[in-house]
Amino acid sequence: MRQNAPLLWHEATRSYIVSRYEDVERVFKDKAGEFTTENYDWQIEPVHGRTILQLSGREHAVRRALVAPAFRGSDLRDKFLPVIERNSRELIDGFRHSGSVDLVADYATRFPVNVIADMLGLDKSDYERFHGWYTAVIAFLGNLSGDQEVARAGERTRVEFAAYMLPIIRKRREEPGDDLLSTLCTAEVDGVRMSDEDVKAFCSLLLAAGGETTDKAIAGIFANLLAHPEQLEAVRADRSLIARAFAETLRYTPPVHMIMRQSATDVELSGGTVPAGSTVTCLIGSANRDEERYRDPDTFDIFREDLSATNAFSAAADHLAFALGRHFCVGALLARSEVEIGVGQLLDAMPDLRPAGGFVPVEHGVFTRGPQSLPVRFTPVSG
Repeated sequence: MRQNAPLLWHEATRSYIVSRYEDVERVFKDKAGEFTTENYDWQIEPVHGRTILQLSGREHAVRRALVAPAFRGSDLRDKFLPVIERNSRELIDGFRHSGSVDLVADYATRFPVNVIADMLGLDKSDYERFHGWYTAVIAFLGNLSGDQEVARAGERTRVEFAAYMLPIIRKRREEPGDDLLSTLCTAEVDGVRMSDEDVKAFCSLLLAAGGETTDKAIAGIFANLLAHPEQLEAVRADRSLIARAFAETLRYTPPVHMIMRQSATDVELSGGTVPAGSTVTCLIGSANRDEERYRDPDTFDIFREDLSATNAFSAAADHLAFALGRHFCVGALLARSEVEIGVGQLLDAMPDLRPAGGFVPVEHGVFTRGPQSLPVRFTPVSG
């Protein structure tokens, strides 16, 4: 596609598919105001309600200013790093003496959801409900075939999550604490506060986006490192390389494989013109393997010189896994903290980590993608 059909009309999804790095980068950065997120009106609003992703201009800037401080700087460092460390350790304590674990089922799918629930001050014993909800939401987003049962399950999730969250939000407004939910309920920028519906929609988005993506990123890092033992040993010896392993995993096996935008005007891209009002499907997985952008793009190499780990978690990133521009992932630094702490603690607990019985992980998924299972063995260490 990159070579022969860089702009492809796809009848089944009623969208134009772009697959080259330069085109996806242009759509995301959108310096000329050619693309909007109006596609989220039908793509995500039915499951989350109206979220920050759908906003633009001043409305978007104010809402982002309300939520962003919690995900960077002193709030992230002082409030939430201890939460991340505690939740990772609690999960590892459940298997550190067993000598074997499925890193997906027993760690990766649980860790980020537990962190987000803990950050929000929600009851982690409701993990199964959170996981069920975000799984239904992700299935809805990836429901390219239009399966009606998947659509109904996603829409049910919006109703169930609202019934769960709105009473908690109201109580937190009356009795704010030191948690992220209280911060969201009381934050104010330029005289604007988030409504109960705003807060609920953001929490729904946070659970789905923060759970599904970090889950698949952690699984992907270990799958990639286990397939390249010399790089695994390099990371084990020098933990500062975890950031490089994360950045290269985001390029090589990104958790989110496609993001859609809508054209505001007729736009010229490689291969032709996208008419105004069209849905544009950006293939992140393809763009991140573009041979015009990366040397040996189908090779996993944490030491590659054409990818910067320094910028990988900012809007100046030279991979596309977090998008770019004004809608760059607000949780990128939280994800980095979760991955660096989680991977570091796992390596400490599993000094001779190896695949179980020659198991070869297989990626699953279209919209989001990652290993469904990753059974490993190790020699338990005390402590």
